[in-house]
Amino acid sequence: MPAEPMLALPQRLVAEGLGTGLLVCTVVGSGIMATNLTQDVALQLLANTLPTGAILVVLITVLGPVSGAHFNPAVTLAFAVRREISARDGGLYVLAQCVGGVLGTWLAHAMFALPMLQTSATMRTGGPQWLAEAVATFGLVFVILAALRTRAEAIPMLVGLYITAAYWFTASTSFANPAVALARSLTDTFSGIRPIDLPGFFLAECAGALVAVALAKWLMEAVERTPHRVE
Repeated sequence: MPAEPMLALPQRLVAEGLGTGLLVCTVVGSGIMATNLTQDVALQLLANTLPTGAILVVLITVLGPVSGAHFNPAVTLAFAVRREISARDGGLYVLAQCVGGVLGTWLAHAMFALPMLQTSATMRTGGPQWLAEAVATFGLVFVILAALRTRAEAIPMLVGLYITAAYWFTASTSFANPAVALARSLTDTFSGIRPIDLPGFFLAECAGALVAVALAKWLMEAVERTPHRVE
C-alpha cells in the first residue's frame, strides 16, 4: 500500500473500482452463501468473515502497486489529510470506490439469481453501533499507517487479519468503509444495512480515521526519534 502510487490516474481509478467491487462481491456473496448453507448465525458470521479477510490479503497484494489499494474512502481521507494524495485524486478515488462497490453488490446478486435492485431492511443504528464503527475504522487506518513506518510489506496480511478480528470484536461487525457500507445498503441479504442508517456510519468511520491519523503521526514520530537499544 504505497503512499505515492506511480501509475497514471486512469489505471489507479480502475484498480480502486475493481478492488472495492471484488471486496464487496466477496462480502455480499459469502453472506448469501452462508445463509443458504446454515441457519446457525454464528456459523453464518464465520462464513462471512473468513472470505473477507482472505480477499483483502489478495487484493492489497496484487493491486497495491497500482493504486495504493485503498478500496475505502476512510483510507483515502487519511492519506489526503497527510497530503499524500491530492484532493482531486482523492475525490476520484472515492467515486471509483463507490461505483465499484455498487457493481460488486449487483454482481453478487446476479451470481445467486437474486433481484439486482434491492435495498436493505437490516437496522444498524444507535450509539453502540456508531462507536463500533469508529473503533473499527480507527484500528484499520492506524494499522495501515503504523505499518507503513515499520513493516510495509506486511500490510496485506495485517489488514486481512485485523478485519477478520474486527468482525467479531465490534458490535457492528466492522464495516469500517463508507463505500462498502453504501454498497451493502443495496442488498437485502445477510450483510445489508438500511440506507437510512448510512449517515451515522459514515460520520463514525470518518471520525475514527481522523483520530487514527493524529495518533499514528504522534506515536510513529516518537518511535523514529527513539534510538534503538543494542543489547
